[in-house]
Amino acid sequence: MSTEKILWGSYDGKDCYLVTLKNKNMTASFTSYGGAIVNLLVPDKNGNVADVVLGYDDLDGYVNGGSCQGALVGRYANRIGGAKFTLNGEVINIAPNDNDVNHLHGGNVGFNKKVWDIKDLGENENPYVTFTYTSVDGEENYPGTAVVDVTYTLTEDALEIAYSAVSDKDTIMNFTNHAYFNLAGYDADKILDHEITLYADKYTPVDALLIPTGEKADVKGTPFDFTVAKKIRTDMDNGRLPDGYDHNFILGETIEMRKAAEAYEPTSGRVMTTYTDKPAIQLYIGIGLSGEKGKNGSTIGKYQGFCLESQYCPDTPNKPQFKPSCVYKAGEQYKFTTIYKFSNK
Repeated sequence: MSTEKILWGSYDGKDCYLVTLKNKNMTASFTSYGGAIVNLLVPDKNGNVADVVLGYDDLDGYVNGGSCQGALVGRYANRIGGAKFTLNGEVINIAPNDNDVNHLHGGNVGFNKKVWDIKDLGENENPYVTFTYTSVDGEENYPGTAVVDVTYTLTEDALEIAYSAVSDKDTIMNFTNHAYFNLAGYDADKILDHEITLYADKYTPVDALLIPTGEKADVKGTPFDFTVAKKIRTDMDNGRLPDGYDHNFILGETIEMRKAAEAYEPTSGRVMTTYTDKPAIQLYIGIGLSGEKGKNGSTIGKYQGFCLESQYCPDTPNKPQFKPSCVYKAGEQYKFTTIYKFSNK
């Protein structure tokens, strides 16, 4: 196993690095710009290795890209309705950067557009890198200075993402990683024939602008039922959900590590199993990808990758029925882990 750090360019007067972690089975690279996953090389059923995350060739791609490729997202991932929330009796207005009405992925300049510091890089049992970022009080109008650490660890068969943060004032926090996966390889066909299982029997219905209505609905009998594995395209092709998925699934109110999802790509045989102790997970299939230029001249187009974003439910700050609460008191630690485990069948 090994670790490597190289200078990858600069942004806003700050050096940006590319960090690569290797073990005998897998290789992963990350940039300190946005803390993004740049590459994730995984073997298929025949031992052939492919990069299974979408992204760009260079730093400029991540700086200029508009789809959070591989990036860390915060201070609140996903959407907050009306671009405001109430905390300790005070209405806090945040950027309406989604359809000029709602708040998305932390605002105009979220964590995905920040240069993170490398706090630690090394090997214990497995190679790892820890990125750290201090989100100051009032950044994007969020209260409190929050010190955020995210550690990527490459184990024998998994990429583990450990999130930790503490704020000096009461605030809301909800971080995720926005990697787009294609288990056949970033430059393969669209992901509609991937088979997905979601270990969730409820989802959060949304309005026309993708803000949850507040209902926690049963998936049974709906296009959102992935309790038995099915191709992503199934309920798109039959007309039940023509555009596809950008929806949140409820894993449970208790904070415990659990199997959240499984994705299988039949041609390569690759399987990605997602574990998390977060209460929900968003399935997004790249509906909004617009044809940007990606790695090696590939096209980052609609349905080219899927995301499984572990999270609090969208709009939890305005929906007390969504539990647990995403409010963290001053000095209270935010701490979650998500694991993407790879195998073949």
